[in-house]
Order: sequence, then C-alpha cells, then structure tokens
Amino acid sequence: MFCGSKLLAVEVMEEEKNRRRKRSSFGPGFLVAAAFIGPGTVASCSLAGANFGFALLYALVFATITTIILQEMTGRLSLGSKSDLGQSLRELPQSQATKILFAILVLFSITFGCAAYEAGNIIGGTLGLEMATSIPRKYWIALISIAAILILNRGKYRLIEKFLVFLVFLMSVSFLMTVILVKPNFISILKGVIPSFPKNSLYLVLALIGTTVVPYNLFLHSSAVKEKWKTASHLKDLKKDLYLSIGLGGIISASVVVASAAAFYEKGIPLEKGLQLSEQFKPLFGPLANFLFGLGLFAAGLSSAITAPYAAAFASSGVLGWKGGHDSQNFRGVWLGVILVGFIVSSFNLNPLAVIISAQVANGLILPIASILLLFILNNRQKMGDLANNSLQNLLGGLVILVVTILGIWNILKLFFK
Repeated sequence: MFCGSKLLAVEVMEEEKNRRRKRSSFGPGFLVAAAFIGPGTVASCSLAGANFGFALLYALVFATITTIILQEMTGRLSLGSKSDLGQSLRELPQSQATKILFAILVLFSITFGCAAYEAGNIIGGTLGLEMATSIPRKYWIALISIAAILILNRGKYRLIEKFLVFLVFLMSVSFLMTVILVKPNFISILKGVIPSFPKNSLYLVLALIGTTVVPYNLFLHSSAVKEKWKTASHLKDLKKDLYLSIGLGGIISASVVVASAAAFYEKGIPLEKGLQLSEQFKPLFGPLANFLFGLGLFAAGLSSAITAPYAAAFASSGVLGWKGGHDSQNFRGVWLGVILVGFIVSSFNLNPLAVIISAQVANGLILPIASILLLFILNNRQKMGDLANNSLQNLLGGLVILVVTILGIWNILKLFFK
C-alpha cells in the first residue's frame, strides 16, 4: 500500500512537471515582441496609417517574416552551440587586437544604441501616462525609470518574462478589438500587402522595418533562449514560441496601422500631435479612449524600457566574457547605466538628436555585421551539430542579410545626404 501511494505521488509529480513544461514553452519570443512594440512602433504605425491608409502594410509583413527568420537563427544558435550570440561572436576574432576592435564595435553599437533609444522609450511611456491622467509627462519620467530599475533588479528572468508576456497580450487585445469595431475594408487591407511606394512614403517604410528588425533583439533572444532551454530537443518549443509571439507582434503593429487609417486617413483628418493617437480607440472605449490608450502606450514604453537595457547587459556580458549572469555587478552596471542615460536625456530636455543619429549609424552597421557572422557560425557543423543551417536556411538567411545590409547603408546615407 505504501509503495502504491509512493508511485501515485511520483506520477502526480511527473504530471505537474509536464504541465509546467507546457506552460513554460513560451517566453523568449515575447521578450522580442515586447522590445519592438514600443512607442516608436506605435508612432510609426500610426503615422503610416494616418498618412497612407493601408498602403504600407506590406512593410510590416516583410519586417515580421525577417524578424522570425533572424530570431530563429539566434535561438537555434543557442540550442546547438550552448553559447549565446555575444559569446559566439567573442570566439570569432583570432588576435588580441581584432578581439578588442570587435568588442568596441559591438559594445558601441548595442550598448550605446540601447541607451540612445531608452530615452525614447521613457518619453513614450510618459506620454501615455499624460494621456491617461492629464498630468504633464515630465512628472512621470522618474516613475518609469524607477519601475524599470526595480523590475530588473529582481534579477529573475521568469518574472520579467511573464510581465512582458502580459503586456504584449494586453496591447494585442486592445488593438484587435478596435480593428473589429471600426469595420475596415478588408479588400483594401489585402491590397496593402502588395508592395507600393506612394510619394514621400519611403521614410515610413524604413521606419516600419527599422522599428521591427532591431539589432539588439538578436542578442536578447539568443541569451533568453539559453536561459530558458538547454537542449536541441526544445527546437519545436522555440519555433512555436517565435511564430506565436512575433506573429502576434506583427498583427499588433498592423492593427495600429489599420486603426489609424480608419480614424484619420479615411476621414481626411491629419495626425499632428501625439495626443490625437487615442482617436483610434474611440470606437471601442468612447470617453475612456484617452485613459485606456494612454495605458497601452505606457505599457509599450515600459516594456521597451525594460528590454533595451536587458539586451545591452546580455550583449556586453557575452562579448566581454563576464561571468556571474544576472547577479554580476558588471551585468547590473550595464542595464543601470542604460536606464540612467535614458533618464538624463528625458528629464533635462537635452536634445537627443545627436545621440539618436549616432545610434542609427551604429545599428545600421551592426545589424548586417551581426547577421553575416550569425550565418557564418550556423554553418559550422562542428559547433552546431544537427542544428547547423541547411541549404534553404542559408538561402533565406542570405536574402535577409542582403536586404538588411541595403537598409543599413541607406539609413546611414540618408542621415548625411538629405
């Protein structure tokens, strides 16, 4: 009888473990989705819908597919090699001089880039709180900065993961319900999937792609996969997580475009200032539109304000070979520094233009470089084993690299040649 009870207890424990595994099959992809669905994405998608209707939806389709391809490669890298992208890149240079130069390039591009965009995340989140409360956003800057510090200071990946998954689902439900209620013309939406370039639309096409295909997300996702899953047997979980989270992120972005097109473009109303963004929610929430859209924008700002410094810390740790993980002083120092830079630029009304331009140049360089090196590593069968790239994956990866290289060069050139 005792043995029977013991066996039953073991079966119950195994069943509970299986349930936990199923529940935990999502996560790293949602960090990526939470990272790119920030205030910049909401603003770019709103402008695209308000100015060009559904015509630029194809840019989001391309960006979403590109993100899935690149992030699948970074996740597979971690499963196959047991190293994240930062660690793998650190192993590539041979001489000490090239290692130092490479480390400087990556750290400047990723850490400095994250710090530059952190200010935009904080400002976007405070704009959302200003919509929700009518209290000027300058009073909310410290709140968002402190909230990001407190969440990251907990040092628990699963806590951060669950919080960001919740924010992504919250935003998706709001925008999808809005799209359903505004009853858009679905034939026009389908036409928007066909590439076209209306006059003066190229800058928004680049913005839609640039806010979705983000260089630091390669490092973030790779490190998160290494943190969550340990063996190649989790490849199916990795893909399921990516398809759902990035697909959902693309749908959220497209929903913003559709809602904005219905609220502004089809009514001939120009979108002139941020506070008008809540017009998209009026069909759903009426007088509560400002409050609820403000909360959504705050969630987008906070999610990106958490993931940007988190990604910078992961990338720096991998490239420089720091030990200790989340609990190391170096890891904490990087994410804290990124948040403080964002706080300073936001609170003292410094002109962030020079910083953002430098970040765009850096990111325009690092995305093609990181993608090329990623493809190189994934073809190393000694390192990757059965998870090395096949011919189709190399073809898709090569096409993606070609496009992101052209976009990177274009983004750099347009900063200097108006």
